[in-house]
Amino acid sequence: MAIKNQTLFGDFILLGFSDEHVLLSFVLAVVYSMILMGNVAIFSIIHIDCRLQAPMYFFLSYLSILDICYSTVTLPSMLFNSITGNRRISFHRCFIQLYFFVSFGGTECLLLAAMAYDRYVAICKPLHYSTIMNRKLCFHLVAGSWVCGFLNSFLHTVITSQLYFCEIRYINHFFCDVPPLLKASCTDTLTSKILLYVVNIFLGMIPFVFVIISYIYIISTIMNIRSAAGRRKAFSTCSSHLIVVTVFYVSGNYNYIGPTPGDSFDTERMSSILYSILTPLFNPIIYCFRNKEVKRALKKKLYLIKFQ
Repeated sequence: MAIKNQTLFGDFILLGFSDEHVLLSFVLAVVYSMILMGNVAIFSIIHIDCRLQAPMYFFLSYLSILDICYSTVTLPSMLFNSITGNRRISFHRCFIQLYFFVSFGGTECLLLAAMAYDRYVAICKPLHYSTIMNRKLCFHLVAGSWVCGFLNSFLHTVITSQLYFCEIRYINHFFCDVPPLLKASCTDTLTSKILLYVVNIFLGMIPFVFVIISYIYIISTIMNIRSAAGRRKAFSTCSSHLIVVTVFYVSGNYNYIGPTPGDSFDTERMSSILYSILTPLFNPIIYCFRNKEVKRALKKKLYLIKFQ
């Protein structure tokens, strides 16, 4: 009973924060504000403009929602800890944060793969695009991504919460995630690590391989386009997605199955920032603000607001 009480009611101490509270707080506040403004703008303009109703924009609107949720799980808490200097987080808050962070991360892995499939059909099978990528399939792909992400997180959260943690619980991270919690445990974590690797293969490696294969076909098709202008136009619609996907999957997979005992905390911290903070920040810029149709719709809306 003593062990159970110690496990359930103790606090964790986050070691990821530096002593530069003012600078870090300012950066976190600016980044979070930019994530919210960018993704809210993209979601709003897609649902307002009737010309942005293609499957690609359907996926982008849900990616915007996901990125808002994904960053909201960690950044406000990080901002609070940075401003106050209080590095403590309770057991229950830690595992609530863990559950939603892993849920949204797993969902984004699958949603990005669905978006790669959309680009594959659009470029490799353009005559059948409207038939294959119908609204029902798009809805099922999005819903399936969310369901799988939350089921995966439930499994990780339950198993990780059963571990026994030491009396002084240090988490070498900015927030609660599975790998740093496994390192903080005082008991054998082999089963949890095996589960982490197996699940990461299904939600991280397999979708990434699927994306790479999709882009091999896409690039092969683009190279067969006769006109240089046509090749540039086709490749521009996919290059943005490929950049975001590569950064997200490589950094995410490294964070969950890549670090070795000899890796420094700075390396793991940079990897964590890439997939959990920079990806939601850059998604609106790379996906939409480089898109001519989105920029045109956004300019039109701003023009109407200005002269109302």
